Amino acid sequence: MNTTFVTTDRPPTRSGIAWKVTLILIPLITLGLLLWLRQMEVKALRQRSVSSYGTVPAFQLTNQNGQPFGSPQLAGKIWIADFIYTTCPGPCPMISSRMSELQKPLEKTDVHLVSFSVDPGKDTPAVLRSYAERLQAEPGRWDFLTGPKSAIYKLSHDGFKLAVSDGSDAQGIPVHSTRMVLVDRRGEIRGYYDAAEADAMTKLLADANHLLREQPE
Repeated sequence: MNTTFVTTDRPPTRSGIAWKVTLILIPLITLGLLLWLRQMEVKALRQRSVSSYGTVPAFQLTNQNGQPFGSPQLAGKIWIADFIYTTCPGPCPMISSRMSELQKPLEKTDVHLVSFSVDPGKDTPAVLRSYAERLQAEPGRWDFLTGPKSAIYKLSHDGFKLAVSDGSDAQGIPVHSTRMVLVDRRGEIRGYYDAAEADAMTKLLADANHLLREQPE
């Protein structure tokens, strides 16, 4: 008795092969498109103009090492400023963390970081030095400043155009801006960046790199 085996396997059709190829290509094309869009975003940030918002007035305070620090030490440098205090129960840890994150991408530049205490009565050089150590602040690149409250508040309000209050009319704690400020080599303010915003550091780094090209050492 002869037995005949009939196979049901059929060679794949062209439409079936095309569908499988399409399924493979879709995620690859999507990834490529996302990378291209990201590159375009970075390119646009690099090419955008950086405005000017006035000049930071001359100042002289004291850093975490007890040394005089101010305009003379920052002359000719690009620098980034923020206002914080070490016992802050609010946004200061986040602001300082964002500032700390800038150290790595800027490590091969001469961009300087400066944090002004809005509670200088408590934030002595020793207290600020301990705070700097907790943040792993690079010596010589990131200075924490204290000094007369009147001088710091005047600098924040009149110089940087940032809101500040010693808390006497609120809950008894200092109130200050969460914005970081970019200053160029001529002492001109070139940008404000709210540390609470997700893309603030991307914009700040892009503008800092723009200034480094615009104003090389």
